[in-house]
Amino acid sequence: MPIAAPLGIVIVESGAADRRNVIMANRGVNKVILLGRLGADPDVRFMPNNGGKVVAVRLATSEIWNDPKNGKQERTEWHRVVFFKKLADTAEQYLHKGSQIYIEGRLRTQQWGQAHDKRYRTEIAAFELQMLDRPNASAVANSSSSSPAAPEDADWDDEYSDMPIH
Repeated sequence: MPIAAPLGIVIVESGAADRRNVIMANRGVNKVILLGRLGADPDVRFMPNNGGKVVAVRLATSEIWNDPKNGKQERTEWHRVVFFKKLADTAEQYLHKGSQIYIEGRLRTQQWGQAHDKRYRTEIAAFELQMLDRPNASAVANSSSSSPAAPEDADWDDEYSDMPIH
């Protein structure tokens, strides 16, 4: 049963341990959860300042629904997901085109360029990765057959080649 609390704070009291579960409405939440398949092999790059590894993947998520007029409809969204540190090593080693993964991360928008020509890209900085495919040597060799078809505009990395990550 909720207790009366100052505006923006909800306290649920069901025991001493639950008193620590306080949600503050004035703080934001930036969390993304995605489950999908990779549209290409991971792209490995290195940060210019510290040389840290950055692994980027294109993740496809699909939504399917029945439209009374047109029948079954499907829409695929493409997401850029980046991994850092140990997750980058894992992604580079184990992920490949067609891999099914579950990720949790935060939305992050980067900007670069001059004041008159600013460029922006929104991506998901992953902090959790779960690989959902069974490890199977033949699946790795035949991964292109199980991957979603990428639309022509899904390969946006060339478009951002001037971004300061090499």
